[in-house]
Amino acid sequence: NRLVRELWRSTPGKLGLILMSILFLASFAVIITYPRDFGREQWSNPALWADNPKAVPPVWSNIFTSVKHVRHRIGEFTEPSERIESEGAAELIYEMEIDLQEEEPPTFLSLSVSGVKFNRRPPILTVSLLRPDGAEVVLYRHTCSGPRRGAEAPYTRHESEPHRVLLGDDEGVVDALSAFYASRYDLEVPRDDIRSSVEAALFGIPAKGGGESAETEPGAPANADALGGVFHVLNGRYVLLIHFLTMVPEDTIALVKGVAGGAVFGAMGTDALGRDLAKGLLFGLPVALLIGISTATVSTLIGMSLGMVSGYSGGKTDIAIQRAADIVANVPVLPLLIFLVFIGGSQLWLILLILVAFSWPGLTIMIRTMVLQLRTGQEVEAAKALGASGGRIIYRHILPHVASYILAQLVFFAPSAILAEAGLSFLGLGDPTIPTWGQILEYGFRTGAVFLGYWWWVIPPGLLIVLTAVTFMFLAQGLEPVVDPRLRGRRSWHF
Repeated sequence: NRLVRELWRSTPGKLGLILMSILFLASFAVIITYPRDFGREQWSNPALWADNPKAVPPVWSNIFTSVKHVRHRIGEFTEPSERIESEGAAELIYEMEIDLQEEEPPTFLSLSVSGVKFNRRPPILTVSLLRPDGAEVVLYRHTCSGPRRGAEAPYTRHESEPHRVLLGDDEGVVDALSAFYASRYDLEVPRDDIRSSVEAALFGIPAKGGGESAETEPGAPANADALGGVFHVLNGRYVLLIHFLTMVPEDTIALVKGVAGGAVFGAMGTDALGRDLAKGLLFGLPVALLIGISTATVSTLIGMSLGMVSGYSGGKTDIAIQRAADIVANVPVLPLLIFLVFIGGSQLWLILLILVAFSWPGLTIMIRTMVLQLRTGQEVEAAKALGASGGRIIYRHILPHVASYILAQLVFFAPSAILAEAGLSFLGLGDPTIPTWGQILEYGFRTGAVFLGYWWWVIPPGLLIVLTAVTFMFLAQGLEPVVDPRLRGRRSWHF
């Protein structure tokens, strides 16, 4: 309690407590909400991210752009919007509304169907798009595979893996759009123009030469040269209609999922595989704290203990510790890291062990130098004269003088450990099953995110690393009056 009160009395300590509380609360929320196998079963499974757009910025980036990019829309249905039964059959109708007000059409349309269960004949699936101008364009027709020989009703399809289809790829969609434009707008749109940009044709109207939009009522015909393959977005309410015609009313569909692809997605955008970077960054938060705090704490304790024992004891103990520190500090770490990770595998615990094993020598050498000066001081000599033991002298009369430096090293060790993990990831030595900030950065650099301008892929993990470092720095500043009584009462910033 006294430690927290002392921290709260200083501005840096107050900021450090607030930031650290936020980081720990967010980490706790991730731990209780994310599955333990998130990295292996979800983050590393491209099939789970197939419905997401690839390498798009976050939704809030629209604030800073002149053209408002289309948002990503997902509709999931476990129950139909309407059910019509007649003569022993049933029609299940699902409706996904798309209120398009942006200046771009959706980048793709897709449909996923899971858990189809039927008793006699498989259901017939029909998908169409209802436009604001009253047109209905059929996008897809499909019939599930029939009963297998020897199987008994009810029959199930697409239970473990959903049936996923990209809508609009069928040549019939091109035919339907071409016929619609000819009848509704009296425009002869080249089929190649529609085929090259089906989404623009589905969610727009052809533009005449000069960039003017087509008339809303049938007018004079326009030839292909006048059109130039350009479509203007038609804003309004679209409805993706999904019809299932079942032969038995008891037939069911567990899940229907419609997706209208966007050019922006979520709070942090997506990577080249369509993975939600916000989820990866959040999952990487407790991992980063584990890497930073555990490595920094253990390394600092080892370096501090060996340094004080070496400096105070002297003699053969001092020589042994310093020679061991010199040997570890001069070991070629990179080849050893590659060898150990190659033998033991890219596992997080092994990476942490290696980071601890090679992080303590520098602190040990510096603490020894400081202790050599302190042990000949009047305070230590007086404690010896009073019969104080070596351990008590180190704890009560030497540690308070070097605690500020130790805390400063702890501050640098934590972000340094996170950066070291990122460095190992750049070399392909990181744990590929865990989405750490280093892994996200590594994949972004490997796929050219910096050169392609995918800032949302690189800046957020970098800022999170900086935020973690600043948090430790604030805490160290706030703890200085606690570990050094001479600084009590001074509340200014000491950078």
